[in-house]
Amino acid sequence: MRLEILTPEEMGSVDRKAVDAGPLDGYGLMQNAGAVVAAAILERFAEAEGFLVLCGPGNNGGDGYVVARLLVERGVQVRLFAETEPAAGSDAARARRACPVEPKSYSEFEPVERWLVVDALFGAGLSKPVEGREAAIIERVRTSGLPVVSIDLPSGVSGLTGKPLGAAFQADLTVTFFRKKPGHVLVPGRQMCGELLVADIGIAETTLNRAECKTWENHPALWRAALPEIGISAHKYSRGHVAVISGGATSTGAARLAARGAARAGAGAVTVLSPANALSVNAMHLTSIMLRRADTVEELEAFLSDRGPSGAVLGPGAGTGERTRSFARSLLDRAGAAGGLVFDADAITAFRGDPETLFAMIKASAAQVVLTPHEGEFGRLFPGLEDAPEVSKVERTREAAMRSGAAIVLKGPDTVVAAPDGRAAINVNATQHLATAGSGDVLSGIIAGLMAQTMPAFEAACAGIWLHAEAGRVFGRGLIAEDLPEMLPQVLQSQFPEHVR
Repeated sequence: MRLEILTPEEMGSVDRKAVDAGPLDGYGLMQNAGAVVAAAILERFAEAEGFLVLCGPGNNGGDGYVVARLLVERGVQVRLFAETEPAAGSDAARARRACPVEPKSYSEFEPVERWLVVDALFGAGLSKPVEGREAAIIERVRTSGLPVVSIDLPSGVSGLTGKPLGAAFQADLTVTFFRKKPGHVLVPGRQMCGELLVADIGIAETTLNRAECKTWENHPALWRAALPEIGISAHKYSRGHVAVISGGATSTGAARLAARGAARAGAGAVTVLSPANALSVNAMHLTSIMLRRADTVEELEAFLSDRGPSGAVLGPGAGTGERTRSFARSLLDRAGAAGGLVFDADAITAFRGDPETLFAMIKASAAQVVLTPHEGEFGRLFPGLEDAPEVSKVERTREAAMRSGAAIVLKGPDTVVAAPDGRAAINVNATQHLATAGSGDVLSGIIAGLMAQTMPAFEAACAGIWLHAEAGRVFGRGLIAEDLPEMLPQVLQSQFPEHVR
């Protein structure tokens, strides 16, 4: 499965290697690109009465000239619009000469009812805002309601960040080549692509050096081999033991959601560590999940010594005061080499004034650590890495992982996971139904439950996010956080039956 995601710069390198290796030159690849786009258009939009093809000056425009020529050869009506001639001697210039349709200027563009727009203006390599005449055309197409097929990426969307740069098309279909780019999977670019088709145009797989690839689409094929198996001789502690730190009497629900997530993810034992004033309320809601008092660091460390859990969750409902900070220090100090720690919510905010202290402790610890911030928490822990139009969410998350020494899960509709070694994955199966209170608490428990079973931090974070999102997708509308753990058995059994021996 083709999970690699290439930046526009990386894709440019692949294109050059493909041309150098042959047998196709750049013009041959352009012919193939135009052919797959034209075929997709005729297959999906057979009812269109004609086609308005918009060509830019670069190779994206060259693909558009090929599409226009092939559509004319099929006997359909085509009107072509271009403002600037392609560079002399370029593949695009050659495609322009081979196209029998004489282009009109952008100023002559008029939407035609029941026609379709072919967007071949800029593609994924766009680096500056779309303004002026191109922006005016995009707006006219938007208000016309005509369907749009974009070549490579909707013009105006950054291939690196997925964010609009000035005006941008909303496509009904986007046809790209060889591999997806970040702009195809990061929000809002993902929605602006409409249906996405990744086409083979004759670029050999050998042009991609997989050893150098650092970004992937999050999918079970990426981490399936590391997913814990349950052997016939398993017992509850061999399957991992997760400790979840509870908050006070009025803040216990989040920890129980995390605990339930850890248990349903496969941890054989889960213990909620509760302040004395919350023991009764926690006891009223827990059955298979164990309960132990832990008001102080000494009580926490006594539990760690007695039980030696292989995973822990700190943060959901824990509060942002000294108890949470001291518990974080203790967990990092006492964690074994196989230990997996998830710091979420309050455990992140507790260090907002001194993130470097947390990062130093993580780097000095034997534990594998996952931090799971949403955008607000991320900004508190990583000042200077705020969201900006020119910055990729992938690069922000990757930088945060290297800075902190932890795997980072930057949550959202396009959750990104990054490891300190530079690996990153973008999740694409999330659903809006996950936007419900407590959903993130369950996620932290799922990740801890997988890490407690010795799944490495990056893989556990990727798996946890995918499983969490898939549970929400399968349940659908009406989902609340309590439903998510209960959907995990169905997801695990349907998707990974081979992991039960």
